[in-house]
Amino acid sequence: MADRSNNSTGLKMSFAALAAEPLFNIGQFTVTNSLLNAWISVAAFCVVAFIASRRKTIVPRGVHNLIEAVIEGLLSEVQKVTGDRKRALMFFPVVATLFLYILVNNWMGLLPGTGTIGWTGGEHGFLPLFRPAAADLNFTLAIAVFSVAIVQIAGVKATGLVNYGSKFMNIRGIFLAIPKGPTAIAVAIIEFGVGLIEIVSEFAKIVSLSLRLFGNVFAGEILIGVMMSLFSFVLPIPFMFLEILVGAIQATVFSILVLAFLTVATDSHGHGDEEHHEAKAH
Repeated sequence: MADRSNNSTGLKMSFAALAAEPLFNIGQFTVTNSLLNAWISVAAFCVVAFIASRRKTIVPRGVHNLIEAVIEGLLSEVQKVTGDRKRALMFFPVVATLFLYILVNNWMGLLPGTGTIGWTGGEHGFLPLFRPAAADLNFTLAIAVFSVAIVQIAGVKATGLVNYGSKFMNIRGIFLAIPKGPTAIAVAIIEFGVGLIEIVSEFAKIVSLSLRLFGNVFAGEILIGVMMSLFSFVLPIPFMFLEILVGAIQATVFSILVLAFLTVATDSHGHGDEEHHEAKAH
């Protein structure tokens, strides 16, 4: 991390280090400034959930109106992707939670004090108390692994372990193709190879989801830090509005991709079902 001082404001600024900076330890567990931001956002969600659970009335009032409007709006968007209400209701808790959690964390990184309040000393000269959670690769990697794991669980639950497993290792398809002749066997072997590539693609999803979110948020943090180092007043404002937009876009992209993965994984007209119906026909 390169240390820099802004003499016009007296604020101590710092270019973000690639890794989140440790603040303190709880036993053997290290708490970083990014993790602190993530915990604060979780606490904020708990407060909202507490408020939303109180005074349940048929006609919502005040803040309950806003909460209900957000939920209805998000559910409507989820249903547009899934194409049916049942799966929309099934995926909504995961997808909406991911969207709101990423969105709040991205926007929290733009609040005054994030990256600027801290203390001098330590390995990098300046240690910020708060840092955007998604600017830490550990955070984005964790939610990407969680998302892909949920996709696999949903796929197994919707299509069955054998059918879903055949998507990756279609040994059953080779046996079913034997009575049909050499051409069918060759096609089944090719499909088996494609299935192995599908395994790689599942790991690629984790890499893609985590690096896309991390790269955009981290780059935004660097951009605003550079602008503030040039001139702390007025100049960073357009870039902060840009980062508000980027934060919303990245939260949308991440959650929509997870929703698309869930929809495809639970598609009842998948590869395994086709083979199942084909086997029954014969």
